[in-house]
Amino acid sequence: MHKDELLELHEQMVIIMEYFKSLETTDDELFEPYDEIEVTPDDVHMSKSEHKHAVFVLGNALANAMSDDEFSDAGRVGKRMKELAEDAENKL
Repeated sequence: MHKDELLELHEQMVIIMEYFKSLETTDDELFEPYDEIEVTPDDVHMSKSEHKHAVFVLGNALANAMSDDEFSDAGRVGKRMKELAEDAENKL
């Protein structure tokens, strides 16, 4: 995936995150790991690796927001996103 495509994906995922944050039933703490890394789609100067890490962290949070438990489809996706985020972080 090219960096511009990754930035577009990142931007779309942020829009989905904002939707979930607007719901009263969503725990805002789910998105704290993403907020802590301080990489947004607008940070075009940041590396592709940093954006990839941000996308995986955000993907994990979004999957967890959609899951009923860790064994649901979304729960399994969340677990995989967490693994990918850790791998991407190790490569920074």
